[in-house]
Amino acid sequence: MTLHEPIGQHQMRDFLRAEAEIEPDAPATGPVTKETQIIAIYGKGGIGKSFTLANLSYMLAQLGKKVLLIGCDPKSDTTSLLFGGRACPTIIQTASNCKQAGTEVTISDVCFKRDGVFAMELGGPEVGRGCGGRGIIHGFETLEKLGFHDWDFDFVLLDFLGDVVCGGFGLPIARDMCQKVVVVGSNDLQSLYVANNVCSAVQYFRKLGGNVGVAGLVVNKDDGTGEAQAFADAVGIPILASIPQDEDIRRKSANYQIIGNPDGRWGPLFASLAANLASAPPVLPNPLDQDGLLALFDSSETGADFRLQPALPEDMCAAGALNAPSLEVIYDTV
Repeated sequence: MTLHEPIGQHQMRDFLRAEAEIEPDAPATGPVTKETQIIAIYGKGGIGKSFTLANLSYMLAQLGKKVLLIGCDPKSDTTSLLFGGRACPTIIQTASNCKQAGTEVTISDVCFKRDGVFAMELGGPEVGRGCGGRGIIHGFETLEKLGFHDWDFDFVLLDFLGDVVCGGFGLPIARDMCQKVVVVGSNDLQSLYVANNVCSAVQYFRKLGGNVGVAGLVVNKDDGTGEAQAFADAVGIPILASIPQDEDIRRKSANYQIIGNPDGRWGPLFASLAANLASAPPVLPNPLDQDGLLALFDSSETGADFRLQPALPEDMCAAGALNAPSLEVIYDTV
């Protein structure tokens, strides 16, 4: 049968049945063979992902690696530290402008570079004007049109917000778009709650046949109290680096200064992180339940020893209200 021959109803039915009987290719389960390492970094908003990634990507470039940093946060602030506080045009806004002008988006419109690091921002809708997750999906569709899968990089680092659970933000995990995930956290309950959620997502999609694993945890603003280390031990992932809570780091970051420089004070720290990131295998984590997460902290600080007290119906209304007469209107029959 050729595509030019008329197909009757029965022929079409038989053709579709035969096509449906063809088994699809099995999902890949072997070792990663693609040379480019695509790594998604997740963490609670404000935990320091952008700070970590800007300095990490800069260090990787100084070590001779070709690096692409993609900000996948609607705030579009991933690249601000890398570019000295300047905001670069986002892919979503640029694509919208080009569509209105009847032109096509080009690499030069959305990708910018500094000292060997290539960087871009997906962007997102304004508050109340669209779905951030859908914006992420649209941004990656544009990247694919620009040739994303053919680009030649040693590392592609994706900066994702971890405390937003809609589908677009889980895209790299759900669709095997990356080989491994890194979580950024600190010694506080909320950031480790987000890290635990990311581990749960990885575990869920691995059970569905996915291949993404967790490379490890970066502890930012480490004050030495140890909860992040305890969390990593409990879920079975390594600590890739611990960035101390230090005034010099805070001040330089606030002034948009890169500290991930081989010749600087913090060069060895980010060089070690770069090496650990490259070599860490993607592992399957064992996320904690809520009680297990709370147990990492002193109960006097978290309220973990609190016991739930059920509410009663009489708590919800004023005294006697539960026995109020019915408001049903009964009409006399004629």
